[in-house]
Amino acid sequence: MWIKRRKNLRARGIVGINERNIALISRYNERRRYPLVDNKILTKRAAQAAGIAVPQLLGVFESSYQLRNLGELLNPLDQFVVKPARGSGGKGILVINSRQDELFRKPSNQALSLNDIRHDISNILGGLYSLGGKPDIAFIEALVHCIPLLDRYSYEGLPDIRVIIFQGFPIMAMLRCPTHRSDGKANLHQGAVGVGIDICTGKALNAVQNNRVIHQHPDTTVDFSDLVIPDWPTLLKLAASCYELTGLGYLGADIVIDKTRGPLLLEINARPGLSIQTACGLGLRDRVRQIQQRESSIPPLEQRLEFITEIFAKG
Repeated sequence: MWIKRRKNLRARGIVGINERNIALISRYNERRRYPLVDNKILTKRAAQAAGIAVPQLLGVFESSYQLRNLGELLNPLDQFVVKPARGSGGKGILVINSRQDELFRKPSNQALSLNDIRHDISNILGGLYSLGGKPDIAFIEALVHCIPLLDRYSYEGLPDIRVIIFQGFPIMAMLRCPTHRSDGKANLHQGAVGVGIDICTGKALNAVQNNRVIHQHPDTTVDFSDLVIPDWPTLLKLAASCYELTGLGYLGADIVIDKTRGPLLLEINARPGLSIQTACGLGLRDRVRQIQQRESSIPPLEQRLEFITEIFAKG
């Protein structure tokens, strides 16, 4: 039974973890390029230098001693996000979207004191959420305000778009929608909804939650069938430009759409997960091979976008 299932997945072009690690990550991602994307602060600063829009950086904490200035930094802020620089899977992220006097409130309406936030940042500095459990850096950035169209597909959180880039070519995409089960985070493993997005048009293909196909958001009951990501060409161009930014041959670009600033790069992942295949109802292998079969040189950005529109529009 297991062998039959494995053959079936392979026939559908589904890439597994071992294949991803060996044929994609190890082959196309040089280790010397990892530090740039494994540290969100470095990614943010490099993106800004390259002219790529990112959420505004408000403050950085590298040691517990600096926490004495936390109150002064937060004093004028009603909304902000606290993140670990080397966190993964959405762990350690704290979102504050309102404030009442000395109390800060999460999207769930849970109230936190200044000391609570200080404690959360201390946990980040101690490496509680970092890769390998090593001491980390905490940073505070401006809260992104979702556009109304996508806000309908989210519950107590910010939806983001994950785009897989192979050799500079966008090959697969999905919208990750927070739910009550995911505690307002856009993490599929915690219960967020993954909506596969047509890489050429920005239209919804399929939606899943915990690997089960669904048709409506479990909390908002909004149907996914009419979903179209606005200004898709601009978003796709931003995602594809992450190849030049990082030099990584296989990466995942996470993008959000702010209602005033438009598409913003949230982070880049050198080891993107494979659940995007389930969300799209497609396997990565065939799309990777279509790029591999091209001539060896990698063309400029605009030509890469034209190429994927031509080839992937055929199915």
